[in-house]
Amino acid sequence: MTIQKPFNNIPPHLLTLNDYEQQAEHHLPKSHWAYLQSGAMHEVSLKDNQKQFEKIHILPRVLKDLSGGHTQCQILGQTYPHPIFLAPIGHQALFHAEAERATALAAEVMQSNLILSTFTTTDLHALNKDNPFKWFQLYWQGEREKSLQLVKQAEQHNYKAIVITVDSPHKGIRDTERKANFQLPPNMPHPHTKTFLMAEHLKPNQHPVFDGLMQLAPTWQDIQWLVKHTTLPIILKGVSHPEDAKMAIEYGVKGLIISNHGGRVLDTAISPLIALQRIKAVVPNDYPLLIDGGIRRGTDVFKAIAFGAHAVLIGRPYIYGLATAGALGVAHVIRTLKEELEITMALAGTARLSDISMAYIDTQSH
Repeated sequence: MTIQKPFNNIPPHLLTLNDYEQQAEHHLPKSHWAYLQSGAMHEVSLKDNQKQFEKIHILPRVLKDLSGGHTQCQILGQTYPHPIFLAPIGHQALFHAEAERATALAAEVMQSNLILSTFTTTDLHALNKDNPFKWFQLYWQGEREKSLQLVKQAEQHNYKAIVITVDSPHKGIRDTERKANFQLPPNMPHPHTKTFLMAEHLKPNQHPVFDGLMQLAPTWQDIQWLVKHTTLPIILKGVSHPEDAKMAIEYGVKGLIISNHGGRVLDTAISPLIALQRIKAVVPNDYPLLIDGGIRRGTDVFKAIAFGAHAVLIGRPYIYGLATAGALGVAHVIRTLKEELEITMALAGTARLSDISMAYIDTQSH
């Protein structure tokens, strides 16, 4: 599978990430679309993630020399060509026959850092070992040794970091998904884990959530143990409280992805953009902070960086590209967002990501 003459065959009406969203719906069964689009409960957080960016106004500067400008960023000692990363999304065979293979190809072509989900339908070993831009996302497997087995596989296949998702020890209550009667296909492959963990041997007086499923979730002590048993840096995904950010540093975590899981888990949870400001205030200035949730335009990327992010993750938007046109669609979504960021930077008067700061944000607008 290759991307031949990139983007020449993209229909002219697919100009933005929102265009891809509208197009993708036509390529998916209704239940799959409901699964992709749904948020928790009333979907307040889902909607708020995008609205937070719309409330922020850019305060541009003019007449500046922008020669030598670029979008490079450095995270954990590695240089990335641009700060647009692909968030971990599982079950991608729901959206395209080539699934994660197509996503990985597009990410490699566009030099976008791919974070592969534990719930991948493609074996982690199937992705190009020589591609330096890939991390592995870990859902805790209920116990230390099972979790470590996956981490060791990622080490051996040249993944550069382990991203542990910590904000979804229990699936959110997603009304839209339930009303569509969404079910994972029984024959869908998940080479690295079961689709869900079950709490066993509960006593009659024990609660199935608090004494059952939550006992399979990781604790700070588990994170500390894993830090000591892997050569890869550990990043936590789903942190939004400043106190948790400070604890992460104490326990050896090397970076954070500030996220509310795309509004899919706990409804009315704080938006990542607000959480980013609060966490930035309590961590060292060079401590890696990434953010996901609600990124739809290059201006959104600019604002996230101004607020203190070192990079951003997109999730649903690249799946829209995958559903619409496979690897080509994913690549075009990334390129579109990258070009919008470059033009935004130029028009705002910034040549490098390090130039972007709150000095370019109208503080009266939020």
